[in-house]
Amino acid sequence: MSPVKIGIIGGSGLYKMEALKAVEEIQVDTPFGPPSDALIQGNLDGTPVVFLARHNRHHTILPTELPFRANIYAMKSLGVEYIISASAVGSLKAAAKPLDMVIPDQFIDRTRNRISTFFGEGIVAHITFGDPVCPQLSQIITESAQSLQLDGIDVHAGGTYVCMEGPAFSTKAESHLYRSWDATIIGMTNLQEAKLAREAEIAYATLALVTDYDCWHPDHDSVTVEMVIGNLHKNAENAQKVVREAVRRLSHNPPESDAHNALKYGILTPLDQVPDATKQKLQCILAKYL
Repeated sequence: MSPVKIGIIGGSGLYKMEALKAVEEIQVDTPFGPPSDALIQGNLDGTPVVFLARHNRHHTILPTELPFRANIYAMKSLGVEYIISASAVGSLKAAAKPLDMVIPDQFIDRTRNRISTFFGEGIVAHITFGDPVCPQLSQIITESAQSLQLDGIDVHAGGTYVCMEGPAFSTKAESHLYRSWDATIIGMTNLQEAKLAREAEIAYATLALVTDYDCWHPDHDSVTVEMVIGNLHKNAENAQKVVREAVRRLSHNPPESDAHNALKYGILTPLDQVPDATKQKLQCILAKYL
C-alpha cells in the first residue's frame, strides 16, 4: 500500500471524490470502534490520498453520533499528515453568502458531552489550541480556492466557526447571540476533528461551504429545503475542484506545521508510568515518543 500523507474528510453533500483513480476501500479497525465509513484510498492526479465520508456515504450518522476518535485515528494509522476537511455551514454574516467559501481560523464550542481527546486511562496530555487550524494548510486551501475564480463565489480567509450540537438548527435568539460574538459561520462537526487531529499531530484545516444564511437573516423564511439541497450539490462540485487544486499544491510543497510536533511538550505523564494497555491503544499516536 502506498504511503498516504493527505486525508480528505467530506461533509454533507460530499460523499466521494469523482476524480479519484485506482480506488481501494480500506476497512480500518481502531481502538475507538469503526470509522464513519470505509476509507477510500486512491490517486488524485497522481497523488495518493485517502477520503472519508464524515456522515457515511449514505448520510446515516448524526453529528452527535460521529465516531470522531475512530475517524482521526484511522487517518493517522494510514500515515496521514494533513487533513483537508470540507464542511457544509450556515452563514452568520451578510458578506458570506450562500455558495461562498470560508476558511475559518477560530472555533467556538457549543457542543455538549462529546469526547474530543484520545487521552485518559492513565495518560494526561494538554495540547495548545490557541490557533486551532494549521495556518499553512489553511493558506494553501485559500489560495487554491481563489485561483479557481469560481463564478459568483467569494472566498473568505479567516473567520470564526461556531460548532453547535444539533441536529436542530439555531433559534433566532441563538443566531443573534453568535452574531454578537462576531462569529462568521455555524456548523456541527469540525471542532472535535480539529482537536483530535492536533493530538494526533496531523495538520488540519477546514474548507467551509455556505449553504444558507442562519435564521437571523430577515429573508430566511424565503429559503426552502430544496434551495439548501441544491446549494449542497453545487458546493460539493466546487469543493472537489478546490480540494483537487489544494492537493496538487500540497503534494509539490508540503509545509512544515507546528501540529506535527503538538505532543512534544504536551504529555505530562511519564511514559514509564502509563499502563501498557493504554500505550498499546494509542500506539500509532505515541509511537515516536515511546
